Amino acid sequence: MKITITSSKYSLPKQRERASAFTLIELLVVIAIIAILAALAVPALTSALAKAQMSGTMNNARQLYLAQFQMSNDGTATGDSTLAWPGDMTGGPPATLAAYCDLLVSKGYLKAGDLGKLLNAPGATCTVTAGPPVALAGTSALKVYPVKDSDPAIAIFSVSRNYIYDTAIVGTDVPYGTKGFVVMRKGGDGAVFKAGQAVDTPGWPNPATFQSSVGLKTGDPEGTPSTGDPTGVIKL
Repeated sequence: MKITITSSKYSLPKQRERASAFTLIELLVVIAIIAILAALAVPALTSALAKAQMSGTMNNARQLYLAQFQMSNDGTATGDSTLAWPGDMTGGPPATLAAYCDLLVSKGYLKAGDLGKLLNAPGATCTVTAGPPVALAGTSALKVYPVKDSDPAIAIFSVSRNYIYDTAIVGTDVPYGTKGFVVMRKGGDGAVFKAGQAVDTPGWPNPATFQSSVGLKTGDPEGTPSTGDPTGVIKL
């Protein structure tokens, strides 16, 4: 006799699907990771922003240099001693940055409206009154060295205000403090430097390397840099 046993079919209860929302622990882990990534990224972004700003100041120094270069070339061609490098001007370099800028504007090498851009940078605000004569107030981002025609191409024409030649930078000096400094040389090449490159030791192999890289201060013999800005530096 054949016996067939039929079992009742029971369906097992379905497992409850896991909720897709974050748990508190997971949320805290994600927040911690984001905070760590932000902490790593912010210094890099800040450094990149500062370098971009200093590059802008270097370009402004180049525009000032181009005006000076054209003026000195015209002076050489015409014999006009007022159209010369600052250190060769009759009576010596202009006593103030305003007098120097007024000369460039009055001779047609710069427009007074351009000065507001060229002399300003983060932390250094210079107000320009067209005049004549040109008047300046506040703090200029740039200062001009009394460079001469006889100086070599590595001689410094202009630097950012926070840099005193061959001297460690003070963090409160504007613009840029210890973020770095800007140099424009007589040969027309400019550069942005880190604060640690401000003095000829210990970052530089020798004084000659310092002078060829950062620049030579007018009046210094090659290979022998001296501390401090030159006599007759033109600044505000």
